[in-house]
Amino acid sequence: MAVTLADVAARAGVSAATVSRVLSGNYPVAGATRSRVLRAVEELEYVVNGPASALAAATSDLVGVLVNDIADPFFGIMASAVQSEMEPEKAGGKLAVVCNTGGSPERELTYLTLLQRQRAAAVVLTGSAVEDPGHTAALAARLRRLASAGTRVVLCGRPPLPEADGGAAAPDGEDACGPLTVAFDNRGGARRLTEHLLALGHRRIGYVAGPAERTTTRHRLEGHRSALADRGPELLAAAEHLTVHGAYDRSSGYDGALELLRRRPDLTAVLAANDTVALGVCAALRDRGLRIPEDVSVAGFDDLPFSADAAPALTTVRIPLHEAGARAGRLALGRESAPPGGVATVRTELMARASTAPPHA
Repeated sequence: MAVTLADVAARAGVSAATVSRVLSGNYPVAGATRSRVLRAVEELEYVVNGPASALAAATSDLVGVLVNDIADPFFGIMASAVQSEMEPEKAGGKLAVVCNTGGSPERELTYLTLLQRQRAAAVVLTGSAVEDPGHTAALAARLRRLASAGTRVVLCGRPPLPEADGGAAAPDGEDACGPLTVAFDNRGGARRLTEHLLALGHRRIGYVAGPAERTTTRHRLEGHRSALADRGPELLAAAEHLTVHGAYDRSSGYDGALELLRRRPDLTAVLAANDTVALGVCAALRDRGLRIPEDVSVAGFDDLPFSADAAPALTTVRIPLHEAGARAGRLALGRESAPPGGVATVRTELMARASTAPPHA
């Protein structure tokens, strides 16, 4: 049963008129009252009715693109590629709106609610997901509501959502309009990167990983450790001690490299969560008087535009971000057939460059 304005008013302990004033934003309302109303809206997942002509389905020209940080080239490239598919000559003209979540799960849910209120034609969620059962359930509920209203939903760079309630059946018709996924082979890419270092002769390998609660972090770590496990239990046992976590930024790479050197001063290689983190690792090593790759090899991930121009050029794993974003855009507009099972996996490619070399004896 649809949640009504009266339901929100009852939950917040105010009149329906007050709820209407808060949602319209046209009248002054006390801050505490406004907070209670917005909290009730969020808890009840109330969606304001759009224009009468759009009540039956998503008919607007709006396409929402959710990113963690638009200033990060990883997200900027994908968002630009999605938007390139919205041009008038391709899609008859759609308005792509980039929603910057700052990595906040709560903000992600808020943007999805706002996009539903605007009757968005499509929504593309980019980047890794937060591994929290409560957030995953709330996210799945938001996406189900969007899909049931006719909004196409595409996940780009994150794994498919797990089945709800331990595999309970989806509502009638949901499979046909549920999220499609353009996933990245993060495990395979990390495994190939670690195998490259092992083949060069490295055994004391540090890892500056991303945030522990992110799916991308877990998948890349799994690929890294699977390659170590194939070379023997000793390497795998050392991996936990030689892994530090941080944000996907340069400062985390710098601090993480210093911590790894404290734990193991004689390490010969450092893997970074991404190319930006790798730049921070390189800076820390240089500040300690270490040469790259003569003393310590460094590798990143993603193959962002600056990686080939770093000094030395950065060994990394290439994800075809523009191609993936463009495909997500076409899927969001229904201009490309859904992949088998609703999931398309993007292959990654090892880019071996000058920042990695055999360790000194």
